[in-house]
Amino acid sequence: MAIGDVSLTGAMRSNLVSLQQTATLMGQTQERLSTGKRVNSALDNPANFFAAREHTQRANLLNGLKDSIGEAIQTVKAADKSVTAITKMIEGLRGQLSQARTALGNTQSSGTLLSGVASGYNEMIRQLNNLQQDSNYNGITFLASATVLTVNFNETSTTKLVMSGFDGTASGLGISGGTVSGYGSITVGDIASTSGIDGIETSLNAALATLRKESSTLSNNLTILSVRQSFITDMVNTLAEGSDNLTLADTNEEGANMLMLQTRQQLGTTSLSLASQAAQSVLRLFG
Repeated sequence: MAIGDVSLTGAMRSNLVSLQQTATLMGQTQERLSTGKRVNSALDNPANFFAAREHTQRANLLNGLKDSIGEAIQTVKAADKSVTAITKMIEGLRGQLSQARTALGNTQSSGTLLSGVASGYNEMIRQLNNLQQDSNYNGITFLASATVLTVNFNETSTTKLVMSGFDGTASGLGISGGTVSGYGSITVGDIASTSGIDGIETSLNAALATLRKESSTLSNNLTILSVRQSFITDMVNTLAEGSDNLTLADTNEEGANMLMLQTRQQLGTTSLSLASQAAQSVLRLFG
């Protein structure tokens, strides 16, 4: 209906405009109460809306990085457990050498004893290499020199940690008899003298030193990854809180507003009714 098709008194039109404004405010308040937000679109507050959306988008990107950091942490943990197992295996090799030293003192059956020691030593080398092959997590192992794993810490990939692997095979660790093709092939002759045993033990000690060094590196990387993971969690929470501060409504305030608007609407309806009584009094002339 076009404005002017029905003539209203000034008082009635004033009350009508007031009721329309109240209805608009009630609709806005109802939306805030239903969504819990005072800024639901760019029309409500462009600056807050776009700033909050930027915070949310960055938080989502950082959350994605947490997954890759978590996988990297598990990969490092798997490598650390493998290093521990290989260290125990090398200690077992040292035990074999202790048996060889004992066998040297037994002149009657030293050859037989040394043969058993050599066989046991070579089998442990084989198992050590098998352990290195099985040390991967999700197809990645830090006990291989070709491994390079890059973990990004921010959404623009400008901060990162690059981790490299090392050769965790017996040959890579420089263990005597730890050849790649034969898994280890010491003979009775290699351990038939104290000097021969000492030479092999020296290689085992060097391998243990290498493992301690690599274990320290893994530990440092694990610390960095764990700190970064916690930092990203805190940053995501901060961004989410910032977004909420820009958009969330105070439900107590909005509830009070709704109560006041309902009261105002009732008063407006009553006022409109009173304003219309002047026009209704004309009907009494024809009563």
